[in-house]
Amino acid sequence: MSKITELTEELVNPILEDMNLELVDVEFVKEGSNWFLRVFIDKEPGVDIEECGIVSERLSEKLDELDPIQQNYFLEVSSPGAERPLKKEKDFHNAIGKQVYVKTYEPIEGMKEIEGVLDKYDGDSLTINVTIKTRKKEVTVPKDKVAKARLAVTF
Repeated sequence: MSKITELTEELVNPILEDMNLELVDVEFVKEGSNWFLRVFIDKEPGVDIEECGIVSERLSEKLDELDPIQQNYFLEVSSPGAERPLKKEKDFHNAIGKQVYVKTYEPIEGMKEIEGVLDKYDGDSLTINVTIKTRKKEVTVPKDKVAKARLAVTF
């Protein structure tokens, strides 16, 4: 995690607590010639555009006061969307019974990309029910081997 994302988390958390919202993720990325500071927020049953706008205004004021980012950037505050990333313990527990996509650092049972229903999560590993063609299989993925995890939308 970069200093910019850490500072952004520190600045945005009191704003979110005040509004009963949850911080999902913060990223500071370069796309083409532009830099983007993205803040993903959520709540049950979801955030609306007005809440994103209020968080953006309040966070922007705090960032302007401190001026921690040297380069020009775009601040984006939004919902994580249907394919919400799974990062925190709570995210994994809330995803039990839902379709997930997991990318691993190394192959697990011959796969580096696993998609299926998250059956169990114990803090150390994820148990995912995967369907390969017509065969169902249970795959256990050690948490320390997970490079990226998110909810998955199925059609």
